[in-house]
Amino acid sequence: MKQPSRLPVIVLALAAVLAVAAVVILIVKLRPPVVADPAPSAISPVAGADLTTLPASGAPSQAMADLGIPHPAADPRKLLEQIGAALEAGDLSSFDKLLEKNVLDEPTQRRLAELMKSPIQLRQPNPFREVGEMKFNETTRWALQLDGQPPGQDEILLDLRKTSAGWTVEKLFLPPAAGRAPAEISAMDALSVTDTFLQAVLRQDFELALAWVDESKVSDTTLAGLCILFEEGQYRMRKHKPLRAIFQRPNAVGYLANVEAADGSVSTQFAVTLERANENQPWKIAEINLSELMSDYAKRIAGGDVYYTPLVKNPEGGQTLALYFDFDLAEMSPRTRRQLEIVSRMLLSDPGKQIKLSGHTDALGTKEYNNQLSSQRAAIVKDFLINAGVDESQIVTLARGDSQPRRPNLTESGDDDPLGRRANRRTEIYLDF
Repeated sequence: MKQPSRLPVIVLALAAVLAVAAVVILIVKLRPPVVADPAPSAISPVAGADLTTLPASGAPSQAMADLGIPHPAADPRKLLEQIGAALEAGDLSSFDKLLEKNVLDEPTQRRLAELMKSPIQLRQPNPFREVGEMKFNETTRWALQLDGQPPGQDEILLDLRKTSAGWTVEKLFLPPAAGRAPAEISAMDALSVTDTFLQAVLRQDFELALAWVDESKVSDTTLAGLCILFEEGQYRMRKHKPLRAIFQRPNAVGYLANVEAADGSVSTQFAVTLERANENQPWKIAEINLSELMSDYAKRIAGGDVYYTPLVKNPEGGQTLALYFDFDLAEMSPRTRRQLEIVSRMLLSDPGKQIKLSGHTDALGTKEYNNQLSSQRAAIVKDFLINAGVDESQIVTLARGDSQPRRPNLTESGDDDPLGRRANRRTEIYLDF
């Protein structure tokens, strides 16, 4: 009997093998490639960080915060808003994540925890204040303004640094505990001293302002003149970059103080120089250059007359304050009264100071009459100061008549000069003798 052929069986088996191979190849092609473990990251995740929540490219902020990395902000105010929200919420952990590494050392953490025992509220509607720029377009200082706290304890200072990614916080200065003397507040560096001094001048807090002045180099007259210029000119520190460093040396620093009118319509500036004997001594205001501020004041307040300003040169040297009177009158205008209120507060802050009042007139009238009128002008200023509480022993009066004009009473052609005579009708206050 003939054996059946095995060829069909072999063919079928071969076909089955080929089919299985094809399936395997297809599975391998569709399977995702196996990738080796990446190199360990230089960033160690903090405990509890959820690495599965890393956002898509372009929105790394929250992930960086989760990992304990300060996330830069393109706008300083955005960063300050986040910091302010964390403080008001009492969230120390979130607050810490918004700062650069090691900004919150142990003493600062303890002081911050002490502050947070009572709810922190930021002042509204202006919770943030730019203090000034330390390095051009690189480092700037801002203040978080706390509501319900006394001056000197009502701000948290933050030094912001601009990086390629945005702004971050590199330093933090907390307000001192209650009981510290006002003069000790914000005494960290020259910028803080300048800001503290100018804020005191704006509040007309002479005791604090004088604490930061080298009285051997800056006269009381200059300080009083600055206060009068601020009050009469209705100036305020400019909101954007109010202080800008113009030079920085180990023991001498200069700033431009940028100011503007209360309505923001005009802007001007003046220079402030600080010095210290050495790095262990405090910074003191050593010079205030008011030339640009005086020029703007003359244009806006004095009708363009640079002679009709509150600060004038004294024939005996230095400067004096000038109070002006209307023609043939020894009555004080509202403007003169406001100026004298500032002077009286300065004298009351230091009963040991004396002042010299000298009355002056223009050239119209007889010598005898002008001497009498100038005496009356000095006397009315003296009476105002005494009624304000200044001791009579602090005041010396002189009658100069028309003997010391500041401007000519006549034009070059010999005609009467009303503008010149206006600057001559005055009482001068010399504070430094």
